Amino acid sequence: MLDPFDLPDWLGEGSIAWASEAGLSGHLVAGCLSGTPEQVLPCDLLAVDQAYPAPVLDEALRTQVHQAWQHGQVLLVSRDARATVATPGSAYSADLVLETFSRVARAVGADPARWSVRLALR
Repeated sequence: MLDPFDLPDWLGEGSIAWASEAGLSGHLVAGCLSGTPEQVLPCDLLAVDQAYPAPVLDEALRTQVHQAWQHGQVLLVSRDARATVATPGSAYSADLVLETFSRVARAVGADPARWSVRLALR
């Protein structure tokens, strides 16, 4: 797991944007958080209920993701050395992405109104 307080301080300080790299297809969506051009953090989305051809997380971690979501939070993990936001579900919609990053913003002490999301149409 990844502690939100281990993320860069700039995430809680100004306008932040998350952009997907290739649309919202599938259970894993690659993306990046950015503030200024020098402030960039790879950050992906992982829908943890994808189970075919194999589960994407073990049952204990998947349960933690669902518990965090139930309490209005998200679980951050490190996957392939990238920050990854784990959420319930098996795929992403635009509404789920917006809700997810509202929760991430609150987790790092930021005002969600200063965060935005840009989705690629691929």
